[in-house]
Amino acid sequence: MQQFVIRPEEPDDWWEVEALYDLCFAPGREALSSYRLRDDVPPMSGLSQVVRDGQDILAGAIRFWPVHVGDQDALLLGPVAVHPTHQGEGLGGFLIHEGLRAGRTKGWDRVMLVGDAPYYARFGFTRLTGVEMPPPTNPDRVLGVDLIPGGWDGITGPVTRWSR
Repeated sequence: MQQFVIRPEEPDDWWEVEALYDLCFAPGREALSSYRLRDDVPPMSGLSQVVRDGQDILAGAIRFWPVHVGDQDALLLGPVAVHPTHQGEGLGGFLIHEGLRAGRTKGWDRVMLVGDAPYYARFGFTRLTGVEMPPPTNPDRVLGVDLIPGGWDGITGPVTRWSR
């Protein structure tokens, strides 16, 4: 069994992680509305993670970004990707679990993403009603998970770029 090392993403990882995302996602991924929330906002240091294999080759990555939902703060998860040579080994789920644990440890109350509900349900994500991503996002794909009990209770409004 191959060994993997997970660690926080560092500035030197940036372009390698971007290349992984380009490999794993459709061309034009940066045109998605969630990317407008990330423009000129760095990913969360210490929460964004990379996984490297025994030869120190990037096997997977996950990023988290701060956003506002109404007048509250939240983490926006994404993208998460695993290199095609390592898909099916559980690395994506491992990255998500570790990222959620790290967010909780760092004092965040809630995480959201835009994604496939059946896949993300296994990590506790459910559809967020009243949380408005910039168009043209399908509202059925706006999902969230509590990092503390009731973390999403009463949270509604537009999702906007981080401004602190």
